[in-house]
Amino acid sequence: MPQGQPTEVPKDGLTTRQRRNRPLLMLHTGEMKGKSTSAFGMALRGWNQGWDIGVFQFVKSAKWKVGEESAFKALGRLHDETGEGGAVEWHKMGEGWSWTRKQGTEEDHATAALEGWQEIARRLQAERHGFYVLDEFTYPLHWGWIDVDEVVETLAGRPGHQHVVITGRYAPQKLIDAADLVVEMTKVKHPMDAGQKGQRGIEW
Repeated sequence: MPQGQPTEVPKDGLTTRQRRNRPLLMLHTGEMKGKSTSAFGMALRGWNQGWDIGVFQFVKSAKWKVGEESAFKALGRLHDETGEGGAVEWHKMGEGWSWTRKQGTEEDHATAALEGWQEIARRLQAERHGFYVLDEFTYPLHWGWIDVDEVVETLAGRPGHQHVVITGRYAPQKLIDAADLVVEMTKVKHPMDAGQKGQRGIEW
């Protein structure tokens, strides 16, 4: 898209404004790091627009604390106290989804992932959030824990103006086909190639 201008305008009956503001399904996949980081950057922009942000992490351990989680929870508190930005909810499967009240990481992961998706589907139908981050959601799809066809149908039929960004490797082709924006992260170089482990502020 040179200078932000589309190279082709479809004949879909929509005005420029309607087409520009339609809700998007976005997918960040590929082998390289940065998929979640990019999604959280989008969520940060959404928060600044006053959108309600819902983050759902599907594989992260309860013990793994990422910097974005702390930052977004702080932004959520700022919104609650001052009204600035948007509301924030952050849910992590490894802690047990809050709506199932399960604790620990020894639960049946497949069942937990399915319950997480079912809750997201309910929220989409209720138009609960303006921007959803389904972090590492491609893995339970790849592993067969959640039906891809059902996910694609639910996302395609979501009501209102709800943006969704999904991250993770091994994205199913049906999800790639359904998405409006697909990014594949590829590695050119990484510090690990030179034996360097992850560090604070870069990896977490």
